[in-house]
Amino acid sequence: MTTLGTPFSPSATRVMLLGSGELGKEVLIALQRLGVETIAVDRYQNAPGQQVAHHARTITMSDPEQLKALIEAERPHLVVPEIEAIATPMLEQLEAAGTVTVIPTARAARLTMDREGIRRLAAETLGLPTSPYKFCDSLQELQAAIDAGIGYPCIVKPVMSSSGKGQSKIDGPADVQKAWDYAMAGGRVSHGRVIVEGFIDFDYEITQLTVRAKGANGDTETHFCEPIGHVQVSGDYVESWQPMAMRPEAIQKSRQIAKAVTDNLGGLGLFGVELFVKGEQVWFSEVSPRPHDTGLVTLCTQHQSEFELHARAILGLPVDTSLRNPGASAVIYGGVDAQGIVFDGVDDALRVPGTDLRLFGKPESFVRRRMGVALARAADTDTARANAKLAASKVKPRQA
Repeated sequence: MTTLGTPFSPSATRVMLLGSGELGKEVLIALQRLGVETIAVDRYQNAPGQQVAHHARTITMSDPEQLKALIEAERPHLVVPEIEAIATPMLEQLEAAGTVTVIPTARAARLTMDREGIRRLAAETLGLPTSPYKFCDSLQELQAAIDAGIGYPCIVKPVMSSSGKGQSKIDGPADVQKAWDYAMAGGRVSHGRVIVEGFIDFDYEITQLTVRAKGANGDTETHFCEPIGHVQVSGDYVESWQPMAMRPEAIQKSRQIAKAVTDNLGGLGLFGVELFVKGEQVWFSEVSPRPHDTGLVTLCTQHQSEFELHARAILGLPVDTSLRNPGASAVIYGGVDAQGIVFDGVDDALRVPGTDLRLFGKPESFVRRRMGVALARAADTDTARANAKLAASKVKPRQA
């Protein structure tokens, strides 16, 4: 039996999120609805999640001593990493000492914080199908890896980044230097290391949201949401929809791959498993041990959104991954570099049938920073996609 306490009391169930952007904000809201006392941590003040949490803390999460001091001072029951740039070896130390429980586990947080750990696990340990790849520590190694077999076209990514930052496609020799420089600028931590992947001729990409949750008998069970289709531009998601129409064989393979990876990572919670699909063939791409940006669509499609699923699973509560109706999401970009922007056209956007908006409340806007998302539910995904994009186009961010 799971027991939950009352915030600001000795019985409180305390959960700390490391990273409090738009995804963390929705997790915090879901936790608060269950009476959990929340602590939102980020690298800058007034992050979206800090605006709704019981407590807001601002530290450099990649600094092990700052991270240790905060966790020991706050003594949360659960620590939930929501970004990659965290001192995960310190989380492993604190978990091993019994100081805290890390979601899903400290090992999973370490393995998935960079592309090298999770790619080697998937391809070399678990033997799952992936694109051909090499890790490179210099421009010269990158060129050598391409020449030795990766070939053109190929994809270059920093080993650690978020939302596609630093990712680019190389079509020929003239693009190699530019791709290396872009990867170095886009990494969350300047490791000077990239992954170069051979290009897979896939039909589409999906996110297979996978939930590890406690069953009635106390055993951990795996649940799957309906697959989410998405479009990426320069590695950054711009729209998503659910369900993605797929062949039954491809769905089965996707879930087999997702279960193999998440079983190995262990723990409880929601995982976003990214996959490439061509016909009945499926390749593993990446996994995040937390809600996924493409899964914002679940706010309008599922009985329990990915954020509610994550909150319930980590607390040991039952989950329901069933689809309520088809839907879609479309990103709203800042469009300007400014602080404290305003949004025009919100009323016009919400007049589009079946739509909703999430404006994230980020204190600073950049031209290509995700500042909000339009959501649309409909009888089919084509209609939902059209309405979500229409609603997003009507929201006009500008300098105040």
